[in-house]
Amino acid sequence: MAWAWEVGPEPVAMPGVTQSRSAGTSGSATGSASSDRGESALTVSEAVTLVKGQVKKLPTLVVTGEVTGFRGPNARSGHCYFQVKDDSAAMDVTMWKYVYQRLDFELRDGLQVQMTGTFEIYDRRGSLSFNVKSMTVAGEGLLRQQVAELARRLEREGLMDPMRKRSIPRFCERVCVVTSLSGAVIDDVRRTLARRNPLVLLQEAGCMVQGPGAPEQIIRALQVAAAAQPDAILLVRGGGSFEDLMTFNDESLARAVAACPVPVITGIGHEPDTCICDMVADRRCSTPTAAAESVAPAFDEVEKVIIERRLRLARAMRTTLETQDQWLAACGQSAQRSLVYTVSQQAQHIEALAAHQCMRDPMTIVRDRQESLELTAERLHDAIPRTLTQRRGRLDEDGLRLRTVASRMLRPYEQHTARAAGTLEALSPLKVLSRGYALVRDADGHVVSSAADLAVGDEVDMLLGTGSARAQVTQVSKES
Repeated sequence: MAWAWEVGPEPVAMPGVTQSRSAGTSGSATGSASSDRGESALTVSEAVTLVKGQVKKLPTLVVTGEVTGFRGPNARSGHCYFQVKDDSAAMDVTMWKYVYQRLDFELRDGLQVQMTGTFEIYDRRGSLSFNVKSMTVAGEGLLRQQVAELARRLEREGLMDPMRKRSIPRFCERVCVVTSLSGAVIDDVRRTLARRNPLVLLQEAGCMVQGPGAPEQIIRALQVAAAAQPDAILLVRGGGSFEDLMTFNDESLARAVAACPVPVITGIGHEPDTCICDMVADRRCSTPTAAAESVAPAFDEVEKVIIERRLRLARAMRTTLETQDQWLAACGQSAQRSLVYTVSQQAQHIEALAAHQCMRDPMTIVRDRQESLELTAERLHDAIPRTLTQRRGRLDEDGLRLRTVASRMLRPYEQHTARAAGTLEALSPLKVLSRGYALVRDADGHVVSSAADLAVGDEVDMLLGTGSARAQVTQVSKES
């Protein structure tokens, strides 16, 4: 484990301290027992407090080491507990929840980290633990951690899904190589294609493969290659260190490879090297030579495939012809059986028709119909009188029942009408007039109910029990 000081002097050694108790301090029976040297023993709490005070005097430290035994975050508190180690030592580390949430990488076993923090003694266990204030990934591990984080993010987006990747033709007629045109890689690709299949048309799009600006150049080269519409694009470069291959871990380049309209085959570095572009490409090969071989089968392989396909085609054609021959034979037999059955059915039908009387003597139909009409006319002639007699009898019976029912239904209404007529006649003014009374009206037709309404000389009309008369008033008496 490597150590580095941030500020302050070297780590303070923990002294062995024996502290005498004051005369006025009372303790337990064990704590008050005297040693052979006349010194008082410390309680556990006092010893831990003493050491804790000495540890607090240590400055803030910057420590590098490898994470091991990682546990966290705790389901209840969210804190993390682990150790950091080097070849000869290890120490406990505590990382509080708020520190862990600020990390921009995944904390795991085997990760080389650089921590800033202080040592602290925990009273309940009396254990020494390094309390982390901040943490970063150390050295090359930081680059690898960033690449791993990018790979996980692109995988979640589906860029590495095998279902997304396109199939590459087994025999490519045109191939475009994206690489540096000044290195040995392009020569290897040319020799490989010329050796295996010189019929493959090779196109080249030159670019930088490492250093500042390389990802942008490769993206432009991919666009130029795709515009030529080849069967496949070879994105290749030779081996190198992890830092040399970081160009092919660039996020924008990886997205350009995944979005390229032409299938992309990568051959970057050597067998163990794997970069983000390999993961999102449609096919990953271990070396540039292997990438070239994957799109240019050798002539003997092509010949072998052609022979195999010719044999398969012949077998398929023979099988198809045999199947069709069997099918045609079955169809012929079925058609023959169907024809025999149909002819037999039609023959039976014709024989049945020929057996009919009308076919032997066509006039039979006319005679049968004539006889049937005559019988029907005779029955109709006999049935009409009987029907009329029956109907007349039923009508007489219905009339009698109707008169009986009508009389029975009208009797209550006749009685009610007679009583109402008697009441109306008793209340009628004409009935009163018939007893000698008269109804007097003046010249305007108004009923005269008082002698005060008349004057001598007025003419009045009198309505009597029978008839009417006109009179002239000669005398008015207003007394009743």
